[in-house]
Amino acid sequence: MTQTITRRSLVAATAGLLATPAIVRAADSFKLRCSLDTAPSHMRGQSMEAYLKALEAGSGGRIKTEIFHAGALFKDANVTKAMVQGQVEMAAPGTWVLTGFIADCDFVNLPALFGQPLPMVRRAIDGKTGQHINDQLRSKLKLRVLGPWLELGMQHWYSSTKPLHSYADIKGMKVRNAGGAAMAWRTRFFDAIPNTTAWPDVPLALSQGTFDGVISTNESCSSAQLWEAGLKYALLDHQNLNCYVPLISEAFYASLPADLQKLVLDTWAAHIADYRVNMGRAQEAALATLKAHNVAVTEVSDAEIAAVRAKMMPDQDKLVKELKLSPELTKLLGADLGTA
Repeated sequence: MTQTITRRSLVAATAGLLATPAIVRAADSFKLRCSLDTAPSHMRGQSMEAYLKALEAGSGGRIKTEIFHAGALFKDANVTKAMVQGQVEMAAPGTWVLTGFIADCDFVNLPALFGQPLPMVRRAIDGKTGQHINDQLRSKLKLRVLGPWLELGMQHWYSSTKPLHSYADIKGMKVRNAGGAAMAWRTRFFDAIPNTTAWPDVPLALSQGTFDGVISTNESCSSAQLWEAGLKYALLDHQNLNCYVPLISEAFYASLPADLQKLVLDTWAAHIADYRVNMGRAQEAALATLKAHNVAVTEVSDAEIAAVRAKMMPDQDKLVKELKLSPELTKLLGADLGTA
C-alpha cells in the first residue's frame, strides 16, 4: 500500500540511516540501481536506460547498472524515501512527488507558468529557480541532481466519460492528477474534483470509473494505452511542463572515486539535450497514436489560455502561502521569467 510521506516523517526516517548507507560494492565495481514506476516503453525509462548504458560503457564496467520499471522496485511516491534510506541508488521522480519533501517543487504548477511556452518554462527550471530546488534536495535529503531535468512534456486534460470541447466541460468531473497541492488547486479552479492515484494503478482505476479523466501528457497516456481503459477525449492546453528530476544518492556518489564522480555528471550533461529532443518528439508521435485510436482531440487557443492565466494570477500569492513555498523561490521565479 502506498504511504503518504511527509517532510516531518522524512527527518525521523533519515536520522540514523544517512550515517550508514547501504552501498552495494564488489571489489573495484559499484552497483547502481535505478527505480522507475512507468512502463519500459515510456520515454523516461528509455532515457534513463540510455544514460545507464552510456555510464556503464564509459566506466569500462566499473559501474554496473540495473533498472527497474513499472514500480517493480518502488513506486515514485515511495522512491525518494527509499533513496534516502539507501535502498536504491538512483531514481527520476516527478516534481509532484517531491513536494512532500521540498515544498518549492510545486512551483512548476503556479499560475505564472500556466500554459506558458516551453522556452519560457525552461528559463525557470534551468535557471535560478531550478537551482534553488537542486540545492535543497542536496542539503535536506542528501540527494544529488545529475543536471538539467528531464522534460516529460506538457500536461493536458483527458476524459473517458465526457466529451471535452472547452474548459466548461471539465466542470463536475473527477480528475486524476499525479499529486501536489497545486494540481489539486488547479483542478478545483475549473470546478472539478481532484483525485490522486499512483500511475501504475491508473489504467485499472480509469476502466473501473474511479475517476472520469486524468491530467497527464500525450506520451504517458499513449505508453499506458489508456484507450484500452476507456480514454476517449483530450483537451490540449499545455497547462504545465511535467518534469522528472534525475537524482543519485549522495552517499553512493561520495563512495565513487573522483574519476567516476566526474563521469556520472559529465555523461548526463553530454546527453540531456538529446533526451529532451527525443521526449519532445515522443509527445508528438503519441498525439498521433491517440488520434489513431479514436481519441477525439480539441486544442485550446493561445488567447484562451492567456485569459485563464490572467484569471488565476490574483490567487497566486494566496496559493504560494497555502503551498508553503519560500519567499526566496517566488523572487527567483519572477527574476527568471522577467516579471520581478
